Amino acid sequence: MAFVWPVRVYWEDTDAGGVVYYANYLKFMERARSEWLRALGFEQDVLRDEGGIVFVVRRVEIDYLSPARFNEQLEVTVRLHEAGRASLSVKQELMRTADRLAEAVVTLACVDAVRFKPVKIPEPLLQALAPARES
Repeated sequence: MAFVWPVRVYWEDTDAGGVVYYANYLKFMERARSEWLRALGFEQDVLRDEGGIVFVVRRVEIDYLSPARFNEQLEVTVRLHEAGRASLSVKQELMRTADRLAEAVVTLACVDAVRFKPVKIPEPLLQALAPARES
C-alpha cells in the first residue's frame, strides 16, 4: 500500500512555459517522504534532536515521463522498496489522476546528525516500516 501526498502546482514551480521545472519534482517527492515518516509517527526534527540521526539522500534514479503544468493537482506516492541496517530505498511516483508523470527510486542513508557517518536505523522505525514494505 502506497502512502499518497497531494501537491498543487504553483507559478513558482514552473518555468517560462508553465511546465514544472524538473528539479521541483524532487522537491515534491521530498515533501511526500517527510509526510510519510510523519504518518508513521516519526518527526524528523525529533529523530535528529532526540535520536541523533538524520536521513540524507544518497542516490536518486528518476524517469520523467510527462510534464506537469501550472495549477494542476498532483499526487506523490511513497512505497518502501528496501530497508537495510543503515539505509532505505523508496519507490516514488508523481501522478496526475491515472497519468504517471515521473517515477523514482530514492536511496536514503541514516547518518549520525553530528558526524554524518552511517549509523543503524533505530529499531522502532524499522518495525514501523515493516508493514509498509513493497509486496
